[in-house]
Amino acid sequence: MAGTTLTISSKNYSSWSLRGWLMVKMSGISFEEVVVPTDSADARAELLLLSPSILVPCLRHNKVKVWDTLAIGEYLNEVAPNANLLPSNPVRRAHCRAISGEMHSGFSALRSSLPMNLKAQVKGFKVWSKAQLDIERVFEIWRECLTAYKGPYLFGKTPTIADAMYAPVVTRFKTYGVALDPLCQKYSDQILSMPYMKEWIAAAQAEPEDIEELEMEF
Repeated sequence: MAGTTLTISSKNYSSWSLRGWLMVKMSGISFEEVVVPTDSADARAELLLLSPSILVPCLRHNKVKVWDTLAIGEYLNEVAPNANLLPSNPVRRAHCRAISGEMHSGFSALRSSLPMNLKAQVKGFKVWSKAQLDIERVFEIWRECLTAYKGPYLFGKTPTIADAMYAPVVTRFKTYGVALDPLCQKYSDQILSMPYMKEWIAAAQAEPEDIEELEMEF
């Protein structure tokens, strides 16, 4: 819809921007991107995991302003119900909300020790114990959903908010060479093969900005 915008920051580094962007793409609503420069203090704080930012992602649609990634997903599910961003079955819908909320509020060790960086390919990366616990929990969630709902996405044949929430984790596992079992590898390949993901990753690879503090992590 004309006039709809989504404010995001670095496509290379910003996992929350990716999540919100995927949700809008999946909704089918046309939108324009508004990019916050990485030299913005708020954007840098968000990217460096120093503080949450209400700047990104932020959706403006029909004179409505929605920030916070899960709120964006819930709003899009209401205004574009045919996109099935949440499962129609109430039990599946509750499950989808639960694992999406878990990613939204948890996994701090995973986020801090394996920051999103689509341009990087880190060899021999050592995962510390707390991050490993987060990784194992992600695998548990994926296996449970893929087994119960038969894939190829977490809740069946079409992607949902949950897939958008876990998509940056897929990229982290690839960046840092995290070993996956066959089922989780198949799911990761499915996410990375999505046209929207390919579009985002290509844009991230072309992004000129670097953030020294993040690069120092490697």
